[in-house]
Amino acid sequence: MAKNETAVTEAWSNEPAGRIAKALPDLVSQIPDTSELPSANPIDRVHAIAENAALRTSIVSGSLALPLGPLGLLTLIPDLVSIWKIQAQMVADIAGAFGKKAYLDREQMLYCLFRHAASQAVCALVVGVGERILVRRVTLRTLESITRQVGMRVTQRLIAKSVSRWLPIVGALGVAAYAYYDTTQVASTAIELFQKEIDIEEREPNAA
Repeated sequence: MAKNETAVTEAWSNEPAGRIAKALPDLVSQIPDTSELPSANPIDRVHAIAENAALRTSIVSGSLALPLGPLGLLTLIPDLVSIWKIQAQMVADIAGAFGKKAYLDREQMLYCLFRHAASQAVCALVVGVGERILVRRVTLRTLESITRQVGMRVTQRLIAKSVSRWLPIVGALGVAAYAYYDTTQVASTAIELFQKEIDIEEREPNAA
């Protein structure tokens, strides 16, 4: 990038972390409804759900990456939020196909969306115990702490991703391919989680 382009990118990069951290609690707390019923062949069904969602995110992300320069930088946050919403619906549909819709809460959603991208921040939310999964409910304060950590990690990736906004076509194709890959990673986490028996460790009484 030229010097002026670098300056624009650096100025832009100072803002997203706070916006992302503020958006995440609402995102993971507003669990999408799903019309998916428990499937007789859940593995086949959830892979179809994952493929459809991955294609949708690649199209959305690739399209939003087409504007170049400063205009392209303005699409980064809308791009991210659009992808998260598609992925959140996918997670809800996968839970429904496994008959685990009632188990899906903010902790599982946060874990599914970000384990592959910010594993250290969310790893304490879900613990494997043999063939079962223990999901730990957390207080609102703990949730905010985790989302701040996730926000910092996602922002680092966004800064790197902003380089694509200065590249024609090739950048958009790369962004689309990454969105597809990212969505398949979220799907893999959700499938791994919801195909097992789930135990819930409840929050402390009167905890937010």
